[in-house]
Amino acid sequence: MCDESSALHRPIQWPAPTKPPAPRTGRHRLVEVFSPSPTSVLGTEEVAISLALLVVATLYSSVGHGGASGYLAVLSLTSFATMEGAWLKQHAWCLNLIVAAIAFYHYQRAGHHVPRLTAIFVVASVPLALLGGYLHVDGAVYDTLLSLTLVWASVRLLGIGQDIDGSLSTDPSLAQAMPFGAGIGLVSGVVGVGGGIFLSPLIMLKRWAAPKTAAATAALFIWVNSAAGLLGSSLSGQWMVESTTLAPFAGAVLIGGFVGSRFGAEIADQRTVRLVLVVVLLLAAGRRLIEVSGI
Repeated sequence: MCDESSALHRPIQWPAPTKPPAPRTGRHRLVEVFSPSPTSVLGTEEVAISLALLVVATLYSSVGHGGASGYLAVLSLTSFATMEGAWLKQHAWCLNLIVAAIAFYHYQRAGHHVPRLTAIFVVASVPLALLGGYLHVDGAVYDTLLSLTLVWASVRLLGIGQDIDGSLSTDPSLAQAMPFGAGIGLVSGVVGVGGGIFLSPLIMLKRWAAPKTAAATAALFIWVNSAAGLLGSSLSGQWMVESTTLAPFAGAVLIGGFVGSRFGAEIADQRTVRLVLVVVLLLAAGRRLIEVSGI
């Protein structure tokens, strides 16, 4: 009888309230799909991406570039390809800031930086890069034109003789440099790059500087344009940077940027730097052609 009475008066156990699921980010999606075990810190794909970004950073930084076009290529071949364009651009710019800063440090320390050469391009590029980052533009037509431009620049660079260091022309004037800086800045902001992929071949084809001087100028140019693009993108209300996703990628490019820029600034000769730049240009052109054709 006591047992029946206690059972009747036992308090009802209501289920505990459940919290709504947290919004899914790029990192959550990767861990959810690719983690080999529940205790893994990084997913399988995330590790592969980090290794690929390390290689890209090493190659690009050896010629003073930040590597944004390469980072966009890597991310576009993974599950991150479904992320919005602003997300891809902002994360590429963040990685650019790291690698370009390291590259500039090494080239400047080795005595290859000419401040005036950088300043006359930067003065017009920064406001246009900010505007480009603010805008929303379809890049399909631009990608095609960019690919043709990069292939042309590669062919021209291959035709430059080994005596480029001894046959430089006079330094460009502010009037000559500003239109180039403005155009490159706008394109950089729209696409999500730093602009070094344009500026380096321009300086060398015009014979305004030797390859290593061009690399030093490109590194600082890339850094300020990437910062301006990020600012413009955030001002348009598109801030999408995820620190948890960015962290392992940042660590990878930090290593690659250090190794590559030190090799380019202190070990490689001018001819090697020029040939590596040609490879970088062709890789970027090929990636964009594949992207446009939908292969």
